[in-house]
Amino acid sequence: MLPDPKGPEAARLRQRKFDAVRRFALPENLFPGSLSLSRIRCGKSSCHCARPNDPGHPIWTYTFMADGKKRTLHIPKEMVEELQRRVAAGREFHEAVREVMSANAELLVLAKKQQRKRHR
Repeated sequence: MLPDPKGPEAARLRQRKFDAVRRFALPENLFPGSLSLSRIRCGKSSCHCARPNDPGHPIWTYTFMADGKKRTLHIPKEMVEELQRRVAAGREFHEAVREVMSANAELLVLAKKQQRKRHR
């Protein structure tokens, strides 16, 4: 389960999101960005990660852009699966919107070409 932030900043962000959801009928639980898995060594000589062939401790990182700035958060393993689904859904939705807009632009180009042919 993802945490539910509180306070005026969270309320402002929710309001902004719900305004867009109502205006454009967007699914409300989409996330931008990406999740990545990396490995670190904790530095304790008695830890398994100190062994030469051990890959280290898994660390999940969520990276996204907000207000033109790159944001990075460490994600607990309990949240990874749900966040992966939401990021994938966000990417699919973004790709669908891009496809619709691209198709609209191509339709405009086609309409202009057809208009020129009719006037000749």
